[in-house]
Amino acid sequence: MKKVLSILVVSMLLIGMLAGCGGGKSTEQAAAKKEFVNIATGGTAGTYYPLGGAIAEILNKNVANVNASAQSTGASVANINMLKDGKVEMALVQNDIAYYAVKGTEMFTDKQVPSLKAIATLYPETIQIVTVDKTGIKSIADLKGKRIAVGAAGSGTEANARQILETYGITYDDIKVQYLSFGEAASGLKDGNVDVAFVTAGFPTAAIQDIAAQHKVVLIPVEADKADALIKKYPFYAKVTIPVNAYPNQAADIPAVAVKAMLVVTDKMNADLTFNITKAIYDNLERLKAAHSVGKMITKENSQEGMSIELHPGAAKFFK
Repeated sequence: MKKVLSILVVSMLLIGMLAGCGGGKSTEQAAAKKEFVNIATGGTAGTYYPLGGAIAEILNKNVANVNASAQSTGASVANINMLKDGKVEMALVQNDIAYYAVKGTEMFTDKQVPSLKAIATLYPETIQIVTVDKTGIKSIADLKGKRIAVGAAGSGTEANARQILETYGITYDDIKVQYLSFGEAASGLKDGNVDVAFVTAGFPTAAIQDIAAQHKVVLIPVEADKADALIKKYPFYAKVTIPVNAYPNQAADIPAVAVKAMLVVTDKMNADLTFNITKAIYDNLERLKAAHSVGKMITKENSQEGMSIELHPGAAKFFK
C-alpha cells in the first residue's frame, strides 16, 4: 500500500511540474506577443494630448496584442528625441520639425535622426501673421523696418517666420527681430511694442483672440505665388485658408500656409504592426473627431499633404 501511495504522490508531483512548466511557457509566449506602444503627445491643455489618447484607445480596441498608452510631453522636439532614445514607440510632431530631424538641420544640427519614419500627416497648424489695424500694415512687403515677433529663439515658429520672410526677399537685417512666445507677442501687439507677430497654431488661436478682444486684428496674407515658391523649397508646407470670421471683424478669407501635425514612428517598428496601426486609425476616424475639433480635418485623402519625410513601409502598404 505504501508503495502504491508513493507512486501516486510521485506521479502527481511530476504532473504538477509538467503542468507548471507548460503554464509558464504559455505565459511567456503571451507576454512575448504583447506589443507596448507608448505615444508621445504634448501638454495636457494642447491638441496632441487628446488626439494621442484617442489613438491609444483605437489601437487597444482594434489591434491584436497591442497595449497602447498616451503620455504628456514637451511636444515635437522632445517627442523626436524620445523616439530616438527608445522611450516611446510613436509620436505626434510637426512635419517641419520631423524634416529638420531627418536632415540634421535647424535645432537638429549635428543631432540627425535618420531612423524617423512617417505614418501620416493629420491636420494643418497654420502660420498666422498678425497685426492690428492701427499699424497700417497690410502685406509682408510692408514688414521692412518694423518690429517683428518671430517666435521664441530656436522654435519651429521662428524657423517658419525666417523661411516665409526669405521667400519675400526679407532677411532679419531688414527688420527689428523680437524673439517672443505667443503670449509675449500678444502682449506686445496690445501695448504697441510689437508691429507684427508670427503665430504657428491651429485657428482660432487663444493668443490672437486675446488681442482681438481689445483691438481690430489684421491677418496678413501669403500670396499664392509666394506660397508655391515656399513649398518648392520647403516641402513640409501646405496652402491653407483662414476662413472669414475666424476672428472678430475678419471680413474675408485669408490665404496662408501651414505646417502639418503628423504621426511618426521609427524604422524599428515592424511593417505588419505599422500597417495594422495605420489601418486601425483610418478605419476609426470618428473617434478622432470626438476627441478634438481638428479631428474632422483628418482624412485618408489628405494624409500625404505636406509629407516631409519617408513613409514607414507598413504605412505605405496601407495607403497604396
